[in-house]
Amino acid sequence: MSVQVAVVGSGPAGCYTAQALLKARPGVGITLVERLPVPFGLVRYGVAADHQGTKAVTRQFDRVLAHPDVSFVGNVEVGTDVSLEALRSSFDAVVIATGLDRDRRLGIAGEDLPGVVASGRLTRWANGHPDATHAPPCLGRRVVVIGNGNVAIDVVRLLAKEQSDFEGSDLPGEVASALAAARVEEVVVVGRGAVADARFDPAMVKELAHISGATFDVEGLTSGDASPQAHALRHLRDGQRRGDRVTVRFRFGWTPVRIAGNGRVEEVVFADTTRTERSVVTDLVVSAIGFTGPAALVPDDMRAEDGRVGSGLYCVGWAHRGPRGTIPDARADARLVAAAVLDDLDDLDDLGARRTSSVRSDPQRCFAGVPATDLAGWHAIDHHERSTAGHGRTRNKVTDRRALLQLARPHLNHLEGEPA
Repeated sequence: MSVQVAVVGSGPAGCYTAQALLKARPGVGITLVERLPVPFGLVRYGVAADHQGTKAVTRQFDRVLAHPDVSFVGNVEVGTDVSLEALRSSFDAVVIATGLDRDRRLGIAGEDLPGVVASGRLTRWANGHPDATHAPPCLGRRVVVIGNGNVAIDVVRLLAKEQSDFEGSDLPGEVASALAAARVEEVVVVGRGAVADARFDPAMVKELAHISGATFDVEGLTSGDASPQAHALRHLRDGQRRGDRVTVRFRFGWTPVRIAGNGRVEEVVFADTTRTERSVVTDLVVSAIGFTGPAALVPDDMRAEDGRVGSGLYCVGWAHRGPRGTIPDARADARLVAAAVLDDLDDLDDLGARRTSSVRSDPQRCFAGVPATDLAGWHAIDHHERSTAGHGRTRNKVTDRRALLQLARPHLNHLEGEPA
């Protein structure tokens, strides 16, 4: 019987790990276990709807899922539907690739007021995540975005674009309607550090210049700043077409002090580099300062440099490195962790250990009794989304979990036996 590996999470880190294992060890059996009924995690629900070039990486992942030695088990939450212990006793190795989705808090007064929204919640809603669509954020005409990384720039594009700018995307229809109704007029993007310290990709800032009807106002640039970030902002400022629909203002060196309002957010107070307070009136605050917290299955203090956590247990991607890095970074980490897995499995094979377990002769038994979706179910969902996409959309993304399961139901895997 072949070596059996369970990878928990089917986002970039999980799919790249499966890909690396398959390439290095032909014949290895891999089961991708996913909490949601559909695969691809961050690519489907985190990458911006208008960045279809980035989302195209799913073509590679489709080939991984279609490999005869790979099984997709969706709609299964490890820790709830099946225990981590059950996985570890059923598979030769378990790799945690669940990522992190807890938004970092600002730590200032007023951040719990209605109208203050973490970027993770906003982007999950905008991407049609089943866990976020039941409570859409209340948008407004004036928005403050706190943060200067790529997620902050994603938020700016989402709020500042008009509907025609989303042609060719997979933005859900209800999201597009809500954005159109909000009629955003001003977006103020605020970073604590100087321009050179900003964490955004300069190419993403330059991309903003293509937004129709937008004017960009940049403060904090100095003539001596030759950083890539400064160059991108000068390109945006000097090359803009200027419109009267929405104004985007960039401010640097401003630290958030407090958020104030009577019943809901009305203003944000910042302190500039001279400690002078700056007040910005707003209807909505989006906090885009990153993610935090250990992956639920792998505490921080258990993460080793090579991804090893315990005997036969590993972590990869954000669950390994923390909430930083891009999709290519996930691929590099997946190769590193896959090498560690295979080194350990070689030792197991040499010892002949754990290979005669009756449980391991059928590792899928640990999902018995769980209504899991499989690859055929995902294909049914994918076909429906693509075939019903309206004009200017790549797919009609289904955002309700029950609807996703209904589409997958002819293929829903009700495994025989008792749950683990």
